[in-house]
Amino acid sequence: MTTGPAPRTPHAIISGAGIGGPALAHQLNSRGWRTTVIERFPQRRDEGQNVDIRGAAREVVRRMGIDGDVRAATTGEIGTRFLRADGSPAASFPVGSAGEADGPTAELEILRGELSRILVERTQLDTDYRFGTQIVDVTDQDDRVQVRLSGGATLDADLLVVAEGLRSRTRRFVDEADVNELGMYFAYATIPRVDGDDQWWNWQHATNHRSVHLRPDNLGTTRAILTFISDVRGLDDLDPVAQRTILRATFADVGGAAPRIPRAIDDGAPMYFSAVGQVRPRRWSNGRVALLGDSAFCNATFGGAGTSLALIGAYILAGEVATAGDVPSALNSYRRAMMPFVATAPDVKERVLRLANPRSHRGIRLLHAGARLAAGPVGRAVSALGGARLAGIGGDGPSLPAYP
Repeated sequence: MTTGPAPRTPHAIISGAGIGGPALAHQLNSRGWRTTVIERFPQRRDEGQNVDIRGAAREVVRRMGIDGDVRAATTGEIGTRFLRADGSPAASFPVGSAGEADGPTAELEILRGELSRILVERTQLDTDYRFGTQIVDVTDQDDRVQVRLSGGATLDADLLVVAEGLRSRTRRFVDEADVNELGMYFAYATIPRVDGDDQWWNWQHATNHRSVHLRPDNLGTTRAILTFISDVRGLDDLDPVAQRTILRATFADVGGAAPRIPRAIDDGAPMYFSAVGQVRPRRWSNGRVALLGDSAFCNATFGGAGTSLALIGAYILAGEVATAGDVPSALNSYRRAMMPFVATAPDVKERVLRLANPRSHRGIRLLHAGARLAAGPVGRAVSALGGARLAGIGGDGPSLPAYP
């Protein structure tokens, strides 16, 4: 009796070792695929601020079997609090207060680096991680895709997935989408924790569309954010010295928690400076090459949806390609299945950002008055009856598909 050759193991190359990439590797590995993850940074990036796991993404985490790991690594944030200039609370939104669903602080708040760590640790035995390299060319040959790397190596695969960020360098192999800049800048810093720091997300508004944020983490430090809106574009492309100079000048007259953050950055606290933007490619796939996460459906690089949608997208993409007859058809099905989830992300516009970060003292007082109303018994009841959310759930509502 003769037997034929053993079935060939399908292979996926994934560009990006943040959240979506390792999550996709996890799901493909569990379905018998071989995976290679390409990452241009020399090692796994363990920096980053809080990310939310909301709506259907919580079920994805449960189905992946990492729910316990995630809950053990949450930041311990107990809610969101708007502060007046003197440091007193203007409005508070505890997690799950009065039984409502997630507000600004989600039930599962975890540092981006911690979630990435969990996903990489769960996949590193079955996935070939190649750090310090990037994709320089792609050739789709109908029955396979050939990928050339920066070090000169060439890999063949059944599928290439670009699981990168808003400003993905590899998205061009699918779609030459332009980033819609919204005029808002974020400076994220990890600063020393002091006795006055608590477990709240403390949000202090300042005039001229500026804000100061302090958030707890589970690593003994405090996560700080400075945000401001400007008509000048491209500040995120400046060198770190220039960015620190801009932060000092922009927040020089702001009191409260603001002064300690530029000082900590000047003393060497890690800082990441970014611009808020959106991208909506006309297509998410081209032959055997697909987009996942922010490279495909970034609503504003923040807002409570990005991480959740990346996890949901990884689950759906893996399920479709593992069960469909051919990869290009599966990629079309992936987009159709994902669109209802993407539609749940908050619609972030520049005018909304300006309303949430007022220009004047009067605007801040009005914002705080509205927040107090929303945080009170009447506001919570209206929110519960109407299904409203203080922050976009990003994946709540649609039914999550079931895959073998």
